Amino acid sequence: MRSVIADAKRLVVKVGSSLVTNDGRGLDHEAIGRWAQQIAELRARGKEVVLVSSGAIAEGMQRLGWVKRPREIDELQAAAAVGQMGLAQVYETQFAQRGIRTAQILLTHADLADRERYLNARSTLLTLLRLSVVPIINENDTVITDEIKFGDNDTLGALVANLIEGDALIILTDQSGLYTADPRKDPTATFVSEAVAGDPELEAMAGGAGSSLGRGGMLTKIIAAKRAAHSGANTVIASGREPDVLVRLASGEGIGTQLIARMARLAARKQWMADHLQVRGRVVVDDGASAKVTSEGKSLLPIGVVDVQGVFARGEVIACVNAQGREIARGLTNYGSTEARMIQRRPSAEIESVLGYMLEPELIHRDNLVVV
Repeated sequence: MRSVIADAKRLVVKVGSSLVTNDGRGLDHEAIGRWAQQIAELRARGKEVVLVSSGAIAEGMQRLGWVKRPREIDELQAAAAVGQMGLAQVYETQFAQRGIRTAQILLTHADLADRERYLNARSTLLTLLRLSVVPIINENDTVITDEIKFGDNDTLGALVANLIEGDALIILTDQSGLYTADPRKDPTATFVSEAVAGDPELEAMAGGAGSSLGRGGMLTKIIAAKRAAHSGANTVIASGREPDVLVRLASGEGIGTQLIARMARLAARKQWMADHLQVRGRVVVDDGASAKVTSEGKSLLPIGVVDVQGVFARGEVIACVNAQGREIARGLTNYGSTEARMIQRRPSAEIESVLGYMLEPELIHRDNLVVV
């Protein structure tokens, strides 16, 4: 079995609490250093990496002298606030020793459910990757409530893969991968080296709770793989204690369980946008812009817009229609309707002078645009 990671360019790597904190004994500086070294090697091979790391609450518990994970939200928030300080410091130190800059990003579910925040988070992450910075993401446990928490960083990893259009999600855990049953209880259990993400049988195999440190178990990883597959990302679940696991996966070695997305990344994203997003307004484009969008796969620039119709906000879905009134495309707008009216028929170089700022040079970027 050849690893799908070998051909993947943009990766999301998720590391669990038990690995980061050496099963709750405190941040494992040596292990974090090994992952930093491996990520440095992946970057040298031309891969982009976003790291999703658990461990803030577990580190906070250790610093506060708590043995058992608390149930109260305020205590979890306090532990996260204490632990996040140490977690960020260790990652910054280990990556800096390898000449790599890092950035800390804390997200909540609300950040990705709201379309404007979604675009803001996406723009920030893609800019960091362009600047050769490794984003290190964790759930913002200091402000979560039951309504907005992701529930586990496996889910967060999948949503980040969707957000940045990752080619693959790697979930590093303290287990070697998925078995047909719990091998500790069933001696007939066999290892699953490859399957299709979203296969209903996988969830039956993966039943069981997580550790006392983290919220996730194998079931959350299977569900995360299903989520990642919605945007065409493949998933690999492997042991973080396997020597040089990331480098070996990138070399094509079949390690752990790989769950394959049924649909290619770009096709999955386009289908999601075409089928599941409600149109909030529309813009009429000239013949030149229509040709560039439909035939050349270009972004829609403000200069190609001749009319703005309806009321919409940044991040909402708008339709693009040609001079004859036929819808040619739809996508996520970088500007609200008021702003769009001010910059229509103007070159991108004038956006800042007109608005006083420039969010993006495009009204709709081609990555957020689907031809219909």
